[in-house]
Amino acid sequence: MNGNENTLSIRGDNINELMRTSDKVLLSLGGLMTLSTLILAWTYAPSVDTDAMNAPNAQKIFYWHVPSAWSSFLAYSTLFIGSLAWFWKRSEWGWKWHCAGAEVGLLFGLMVITSGPIWGQAEWERAWDWTDVKLNSYLILTALSTFLVLGRRSQPDGEDTRDTFAAVGLFGFVLVPLTAVASTLWQRSHPGAVVIGNDGGMAPEMAQVFLFGLLAFSFLSVGMLRWHIHLAGVEMELEQKMSEFDNKVIE
Repeated sequence: MNGNENTLSIRGDNINELMRTSDKVLLSLGGLMTLSTLILAWTYAPSVDTDAMNAPNAQKIFYWHVPSAWSSFLAYSTLFIGSLAWFWKRSEWGWKWHCAGAEVGLLFGLMVITSGPIWGQAEWERAWDWTDVKLNSYLILTALSTFLVLGRRSQPDGEDTRDTFAAVGLFGFVLVPLTAVASTLWQRSHPGAVVIGNDGGMAPEMAQVFLFGLLAFSFLSVGMLRWHIHLAGVEMELEQKMSEFDNKVIE
């Protein structure tokens, strides 16, 4: 019996080590490709028509801005799945996904609402448009993820706390599809959907860099999500051990 348990333990350790290695590979590859995207944006992708845009060089932010938004949606989807799993099954893995999705979503969300206004100020001489549904719905989404991250770190862990934050995660996800289609339904200052391959779309070189950037940020965000899921598990184990230690001291 002990032999079987030891074998299972070794296999479990090997699987965990393999997963940690794959996380590092994803993070390293994603980071390298993300850096390459920025370089390609300035050295390979052609500039836009100077007559069509007020600040042609500011358009280079597009190759960082849009993939960041895509990555944040991946993270918010993870947050939604984790929140749903916690409510439905009281699943510990679901709570880990919730925590990871909120953390990574906040990171990429801040990147989006930082790069967007820089682009807007340069191109339209206005950093923010309070009448633009897409901008403001995304701002609310980022604010909700900020609340989830800071709130979870400031509140003691427990079912009631998790229920509250999971509910915010579920309802907040409604903003994801709204934000995604807002520029199509309510066209304001924010550009519409990106078109690739049509006569009025991007040049082939621009499309190549854009798609490469999407892939790069996807690798980076998935690696970060997996790593944060691991960290959430470590935090939960430490909190449990500290709680057990405190109970022993009290006894």
